[in-house]
This record gives sequence, C-alpha cells and structure tokens, in this order.
Amino acid sequence: MTRTIGIYIFDNVEVLDFAGPYEVFTCATRVAGKLAQEAAPPPFAVRTIGASDAAIRARAGLVLHPETTFANAGPIDILIVPGGVVTAELTRPEVIGWIAATAGRAELTASVCTGALLLAEAGLLDGLPATTHWEDLDELRAGWPQVQVEGGRRWIDTGRIVTSAGISAGIDMSLHLVARLAGQALAERTARQMDYDWQNSGVRSLISTRARP
Repeated sequence: MTRTIGIYIFDNVEVLDFAGPYEVFTCATRVAGKLAQEAAPPPFAVRTIGASDAAIRARAGLVLHPETTFANAGPIDILIVPGGVVTAELTRPEVIGWIAATAGRAELTASVCTGALLLAEAGLLDGLPATTHWEDLDELRAGWPQVQVEGGRRWIDTGRIVTSAGISAGIDMSLHLVARLAGQALAERTARQMDYDWQNSGVRSLISTRARP
C-alpha cells in the first residue's frame, strides 16, 4: 500500500518545516526499495500542495513551486502542515477550510512548529494535547484555550492528529510516523541513511480515541 503524503506550502513557510518531512518520507521510500526482496509498492508518495499554482516565497526567500493545488490534489492519506510565519494563513478561510476538510478525510494529520496554530484554527486540536515551537507555546495557549498545550515535547501523537515542536522536531516526528506506518526497522534505517541522530522522545497519547473523526 502506498500512502500519499501531502505537504502544504505557503508564503513564509519555514524551509526545514516542510523539507525535513519531505526528506524523511522520500528517503524512507528509497530505503524501502533497496530492502525489498521482491517487487512491492513504495510506502509513500510525497507531493507539495499550494492554495494555487502560483510560486511561493518561503521564509528567507527560497522560491518554491507547489506540485499541485487544493483543487487538484486528489486523495491525501497523510496531511502535513508546516509552520513559519502563519499570520496571513490564519486569516484565509479557504486555507483553514481546506485543512479541516482534508484532515476529515485523511488517515492522519500532522503539524510542524507553528503549523499547530493552523490546526487549532481549523478546530482539529480541540480537547487534545498538542505542542509547537517553544517560542510559540504561549500564543497557542492564549489563542486556543481549548487546546491542552504541552512544552518540552518533540512530538505528541494522539492518533489521528500529531503535532511537533519547532523546525528540526518535524524530522523526529516524521521518523516516528514512518515507524508507525511502515515499521520501526524502516524508520531506523531511514535515520541512518540520512545520517541523522533521531530523537525518538515524543509522546503517544493514551487519549488517541478522542481524536476528531
């Protein structure tokens, strides 16, 4: 089974927030292909998604071109919402609506850094523990008091919704998701292939059954 990973990108997205998960899932797919004893479908197919097909300027000026758009993305199994400067995104109802609708159909939805604020605005974190970049914990608490905000965590997995702390924590969370979806061995080999010291110290919440349907 191949799961489609959709990573939302937008103006002022933090580069490692989206590039870290992109690297993890694409690297895991390459590693899985090398390990396969016989022909097997790749575990993941990754694509970046924009609200439109217009070029995007990430934080620090990197120019990006989304591979597909809201209108043409098709089914998404795993939605990844990175962070960055999300002030403008929080005021765009078409973005919040798309995140909410896509999460409702996806197997799971994950955020990196301040992407948690977008999930909160979409109502996906209500009543759930969640985390974000250490610098933005207070903003998440103040803006969405219905969210159980926790600092000091690399990631928090509540079942259908997974949030991670800042920037590089998205790599750790994504490796956790590889382990969860395709096996611990593949996650460990992927971290080794990336020459990355995996900080596998997140939280798998006992209230996963409370995740939004």
